Parts: sequence; C-alpha cells; structure tokens
Amino acid sequence: MDESLFTTNRKSHMVLGEVYFWTATIHKWIHLFATDTTKEVIVNSLRHLSDAGKIEVYAFVVMPNHIHLIWKLMERNGKELPHASFLKYTAHIFKTALMQTPEELSRFYVHEANKEFNFWQRDSLAVLLNSRKMAFQKLDYIHSNPLADHWNLVARPEEYVFSSASFYESSQDRFGFLKDIRNEF
Repeated sequence: MDESLFTTNRKSHMVLGEVYFWTATIHKWIHLFATDTTKEVIVNSLRHLSDAGKIEVYAFVVMPNHIHLIWKLMERNGKELPHASFLKYTAHIFKTALMQTPEELSRFYVHEANKEFNFWQRDSLAVLLNSRKMAFQKLDYIHSNPLADHWNLVARPEEYVFSSASFYESSQDRFGFLKDIRNEF
C-alpha cells in the first residue's frame, strides 16, 4: 500500500539538500524583533547551525515580526531537521529573555496542553526553489522587504543591518555564514 496516501506535507515540509525560501512569523504578528538584541538571536542561531554544517544560508532578513530565509538544510541536528532546532532554540532564548518583563512574556502565553508559550506561528512557509529565476525573485523580495511602504525601515536594501543585502552589494559577509546563491544555480 502507498503510505503517502495517509501523510500530508505541511507547508513547512523541507527535504535535506534542497534550496528553499522559508518564512517564519512571530505568534500573533507581535513585533518581537523591535530591538537589535532579539534580531541578534536569529543571526547567532543561523551562524551556529551554519558553523555546525547543518545549514547553508544564502539570504535572510529579520523584520519586526517575521523572518525570510533562502537556505539549504544539510543534515539533521540530532533527530530533528535544522529548522525545527532553530525554532525551538530561538523560542527558548526569547522566553528566557522575556522572563525579565512578565507583561511582555504574557503576550505569548497560550493555553495548550503541550506548551505554555508560543513564539512562532505554526506551519512556517517553505517554497522549494528549483530555478535560477525563482531564486533571484525571492532574493529580491527578501532584500526589498525593509523598503515596503508599511515598513519603510531604510531607503536602500543594503542599509538594513539585519539582512544579507549588503553581502550581495559588496561581497563582504559581516555575518560570517552567508553563501552566494549565484554559485548554487
């Protein structure tokens, strides 16, 4: 019998060795990334997973309430895929940091049997990038996100610090983990 008839792929389903555009959103669209400190949690986690050989990161942007990545999952992190480790680890760090401000932490309280707080919305979006055209479209989307009218964070993409846009402008990787997507396709 075909087992696939009984399984469904969530939107976040990813396969090792493939390049994906991935979006993860903060629970209730709360602006958790309003400070550089919380944005650094994302950057440091990506750096750690990259240094460990679990992921390759081609592009990213950390927006006030969501992140976009172009990345490839290289190998499991223990028993789980790297994106699951990323979400769990960052949630743990957010919870620990917000324990200093209980009123802020309470914004993430959920009444669920298996957890008390939820920082990431369920079912992140993963889109397989199977062509150069598609990859470059998503790269442009990621780098243009801080310029969108409803954000208006900077005048030019490379000015936004928590993005890979300056890497593609100058070829200098200030984060220490970026790979050039142009070498992949």
